Amino acid sequence: MHVIAIIGCGRIANFAHLPALSKQDDVRIKYACDIILEKAEKAKKDFPKIENVIEDYHIALNDSQVEAVFVLVPNFEHDRISIDALRAGKHVLCEKPIAVNYAKAKKMEEEAKKANKILNIGVCNRYSAPVATLAKYNKQGRFGRVFHVDCSFSCCRSIPGLGGPFTDSSKSGGGVLIDWGVHFLDLILYVLGGAKIETVSADTYSELAKDMKSYKYWDMWAKDTSDIENGVNDVEELISGYVRTDKASISLKGAWAQNVCADDMYIDFHGTKGGARLKYGGQFTFFNGETLEETPSNIEIPNMYEVEQRSFFDSIDTGIPDKGYISNVIEVAKLMDELYASAKIHKELSI
Repeated sequence: MHVIAIIGCGRIANFAHLPALSKQDDVRIKYACDIILEKAEKAKKDFPKIENVIEDYHIALNDSQVEAVFVLVPNFEHDRISIDALRAGKHVLCEKPIAVNYAKAKKMEEEAKKANKILNIGVCNRYSAPVATLAKYNKQGRFGRVFHVDCSFSCCRSIPGLGGPFTDSSKSGGGVLIDWGVHFLDLILYVLGGAKIETVSADTYSELAKDMKSYKYWDMWAKDTSDIENGVNDVEELISGYVRTDKASISLKGAWAQNVCADDMYIDFHGTKGGARLKYGGQFTFFNGETLEETPSNIEIPNMYEVEQRSFFDSIDTGIPDKGYISNVIEVAKLMDELYASAKIHKELSI
């Protein structure tokens, strides 16, 4: 039986992790922790598997029964709480992004190795069946050589928790890139088989929600965290970029908000023998350049959070890091840092 604590009872906990953990028969959720105790109490009411609610996560870290913690807090707290947990001898599953910057991510990696504990990052798309299939296709050579990948993570006039921690760079580390783009870029690096960055160029924009009070939107998720009257919006709502790696080039465009009402969430893999378009969160279509046949995938898609959690617990049992282990995903933290750095000086950077 795995005894765990949940630290942070916000949107990702309630939407993704707690429903999935409720289906893990060999897991006890001994604690749900949140600095706003009412959130933890509501989580306990919604998910009866939770045994206790606490405000101070150190209570869980000091409990010898607790084997692992899920760090599901705002980005700026990822490194501090994860490192505290590792030093307390706990395994950790920390939500994405790893941290607000690459330096903090590296510190987390060092602490995990020093503690000899599993530190997985919530790169849930690595556990998606269609994504795993595309990675297998690449290994099998069905694409030939993948030479370019193009991705879009864009939608019309949305925003998360405007004025709250999502749009405050000191708490989030960035905007649409670090929130949505991290998933797309990590997925791409995974399918490519661990590509290493060579050059990076990017531009970021924050134009539409400069005046938060007058901003008109279709959708605002995490609305309970917004603070339009007194908060901050100093992150990018749109990014475009170009990346060269040792395996393929990558072009990207992402937008929380744009005045083009088309929601484009896809990744295109261009290979010498074939290609594929993956609809984010769904199926893909494979095009065979030799037969000119187009084949839609029809893959059963289990809940990727359940698969991710199962893999995490298996790693704890075996001591063998899996594809979500921090050392296997840290390149995406470096990539995001370099994209932001390039946008800041309006120049291409060589890594």
